[in-house]
Amino acid sequence: MNSNIHWRTLIVLLVTCKHKYCTRATCIWFYETITILTIYESVTITCFSATIDMTIFQIESNKELPRPGSLLISAPFLLDFNFARSVVLMIEHNDEGSMGIVLNKNFSNMMSLHDVVPELASLPPIPIYKGGPIGRDTLFYLHTFSDIKDALPLGNGLYMNGDFEQMKGHLLSGTPTQGLVRFFMGYAGWQKGQLKQEIDSNTWIINNDSHVDLLHMYLRDLWKETLCELGGKYAVWSRYPKYPIMN
Repeated sequence: MNSNIHWRTLIVLLVTCKHKYCTRATCIWFYETITILTIYESVTITCFSATIDMTIFQIESNKELPRPGSLLISAPFLLDFNFARSVVLMIEHNDEGSMGIVLNKNFSNMMSLHDVVPELASLPPIPIYKGGPIGRDTLFYLHTFSDIKDALPLGNGLYMNGDFEQMKGHLLSGTPTQGLVRFFMGYAGWQKGQLKQEIDSNTWIINNDSHVDLLHMYLRDLWKETLCELGGKYAVWSRYPKYPIMN
């Protein structure tokens, strides 16, 4: 917090705006910020009104539709436990529904591949990441091995799943995994029309042409880097603090 503001006094900017880009997600963030502030009994909140250009919150990619290999990048105001600051790789999107893998979430208790595939216990621990809230008993793997039979191509040299016996063969032969394969438990799923509704409400930014190296990137940097890749206002969003009242 700025040192010239008394520690017992916080100034909250209340935005009075009826602009079409002042979305529900934006309003929720302002509401929850104020709610959090008011639970501290020693805090005095001074409110004033102002007019700001809300077009900075406009998501310009929402005329596009996601496709297999697209990235869904959560808007910075999304507060959902499973999807806040998440990057989702789309696996399927059609009239019946949508499915993707969250790329940048860890389990609270670290999981390793040998926990679910005991015959790989002789290998150094290979982490399993949290792919989403659905099907937590299902293993998925993203990789760059074009020789894996029945793997689903997603573009940019990425593949999904395929013959797991072949994958185990790669691993047991000592093939490096860093930057070549990542394993996930669970996935993100949307019913018919659900994802379209979330996109229309500016919950997600769509990138159909990302060149970020998804398997090399540190999880903690992925959301920021994929936003920065889009440039402009999205690069500004990438610097937006996760918890504004802590800054």
